[in-house]
Amino acid sequence: MIPYSYFIHPEDEKALNAMKSVPGFDNLVKKFMEVGYENMVNGENLASQILLSENQLPDIYHRVTRICDKLGIDYPDVYLCMSPYPNAWTYGDTHISITLTSALFEYLDDDEIDSVIAHECGHIVCHHVLYHTLANFVCRGIRGLFSEIATPLRLAICYWERKSELSADRVAALVCGADTVVRTQLRLSGGPRSITKDVDIHLFARQAEDYSDILSSNKLDNLLQKVAVMDESHPFSAVRVHEILKWSGSEDFEKIKGIVLGGSGFCPHCHKPIMSDWVYCRCCGGKIMDEQESC
Repeated sequence: MIPYSYFIHPEDEKALNAMKSVPGFDNLVKKFMEVGYENMVNGENLASQILLSENQLPDIYHRVTRICDKLGIDYPDVYLCMSPYPNAWTYGDTHISITLTSALFEYLDDDEIDSVIAHECGHIVCHHVLYHTLANFVCRGIRGLFSEIATPLRLAICYWERKSELSADRVAALVCGADTVVRTQLRLSGGPRSITKDVDIHLFARQAEDYSDILSSNKLDNLLQKVAVMDESHPFSAVRVHEILKWSGSEDFEKIKGIVLGGSGFCPHCHKPIMSDWVYCRCCGGKIMDEQESC
């Protein structure tokens, strides 16, 4: 598997560390695993959705396995769920599953569907899945008095969830292209291709810049936008578009893209990403051609 540190958005890493620092978080994770919530989710999936395989809707199933192969991860269980909303989610820890809704295949083009799948696989690559499963329980499963007591933890987890989506978007951009990720956000914001086919993607991207200007205009506007999203599990589309366009123009993106798509590998000395034509690592100076030729 490609080291997940090359995908992680810095705000994702920072938010995860902050979440882990909340008093009682470690105990909650332990108890969460002990009560068998993962088995409950697996049981619900088997009882209410279609489990895909080599023999059950293999065309959809292999969309997932091809991306897993590219990222070097084990195949999760793949489920198809009937829903009018285009969506996908990944749950589990020891037994990971990805669920795709039927509306994905009605709303999105093939490359956009792959972008959604690559995003979900990105959560696996980035080691998000246990905490996402926990987040679903804490943020949407707790009711009553304990809900009020757990508010600081709930807000910390929701904040991290939003930041984790930025890392998963990076994986999708590397596998399917940044333009595809942006176009997918456009579809999910405005509707299927039959409605949004004539939307100017450059104007849509400019919305992300305008939203960024609002966040940086003054402290009050920044605070109000944070309040608006504080209970959400995903960032606004404009934030996701802005972040992925910014990262896709970076040198890191081009380096890691060569590894994901071309299998260039990593330096045996400093473990930084390398390109296939390098004789010496341009990060540490170590010789790498001999190691590559011997593979």
